[in-house]
Amino acid sequence: MEKLQIGIIGCGSIIHKHLRAVVENSDKMELAALCDTVPEKMNTALSEYIKAGGTDQDRIKKYIDYRKLLEDPDIDIITVATISGIRPKIALDAIDAGKHLILEKPMALSTKEADEIIKKSEEKGLKVGVCHQLRFLPHMIKLKEEIESGAFGKLVHASASMRWNRSDAYYSSSPWRGTWEYDGGAFMNQVIHVIDLLLWLMGPAERVYAETGTFLKKIEAEDAGAAVIRFKNGAISTIEASVCVYPENLEETLGIFGEKGTVLIGGKALNKVEVWNIEGKPPYEPVEIPSNLHTVLYEDMADAVLNEREPLVNAKEGKKAVELVLSIYKSSLIRKPIDIPLGDFSTKDMLGGTK
Repeated sequence: MEKLQIGIIGCGSIIHKHLRAVVENSDKMELAALCDTVPEKMNTALSEYIKAGGTDQDRIKKYIDYRKLLEDPDIDIITVATISGIRPKIALDAIDAGKHLILEKPMALSTKEADEIIKKSEEKGLKVGVCHQLRFLPHMIKLKEEIESGAFGKLVHASASMRWNRSDAYYSSSPWRGTWEYDGGAFMNQVIHVIDLLLWLMGPAERVYAETGTFLKKIEAEDAGAAVIRFKNGAISTIEASVCVYPENLEETLGIFGEKGTVLIGGKALNKVEVWNIEGKPPYEPVEIPSNLHTVLYEDMADAVLNEREPLVNAKEGKKAVELVLSIYKSSLIRKPIDIPLGDFSTKDMLGGTK
């Protein structure tokens, strides 16, 4: 079997996870090309690739213009790990070029762009995987199985929180961070991972009310906020988001509460099972967590391409978290509950700041 050829566009702070994922799936794929508008970043990425165990680095092509990379007929899958605000344009161009896609989160900053990616990829018969890699945590997979089996009985409520810290230096390091045009705030950049899990486990959202603010950070978007969600199954949830926690990351937690079950997952990044009580079921037996969840996501994507199935987090799944975050933003802007589906809305509609 010929290996899938991977081209990565965007060699920023997340690139090392993608490079390691390619190396650790070397039986199925290999890195063929890198692209970044800053050549030095590609050179650094190649060093990271070698450090991760990559070989034959001399054959890896380097592009400054991503459109030249898309013209390469040998590339099978394009990873788009650029600034969030420019990701959808590149994704749509890649689909036009006949490439499968791995998109860093969020897949888009507007419902319209997310819908365009879904529609065009389906028309072309191409696979799109979105980097919500926390779904591959062993305890999340087990929790999903228990909920789907009916072991929880009626789902009543959930709680999600991310109590992290992002320094002023983090935001000043790149001018796009914290802007409405290219990024969004705590909900879109950080909390979207736990929001994806919440929707995956509890089902689709029906309505949201939210309050957000920019309390401490010198950014356009929110640095903290809270939301209340009503799901279509009648259950409710709270979501707490903050990058203002002093002096460093404290915790990221997710609690699921049902008629016959209570599970609370915490730790710094949802990596620790705190409580696992499900009627008639044994306690959760800890399983080793993969050191790089992108590796598992890439493995899933390769299998999806090779076996003509959908990846676990496809474009439709990726849109769900984006739509809920945008609904939170709109609710905080107009100070009213928002029904879902949201309709056409973008982070750019927030320009002027939150209250």
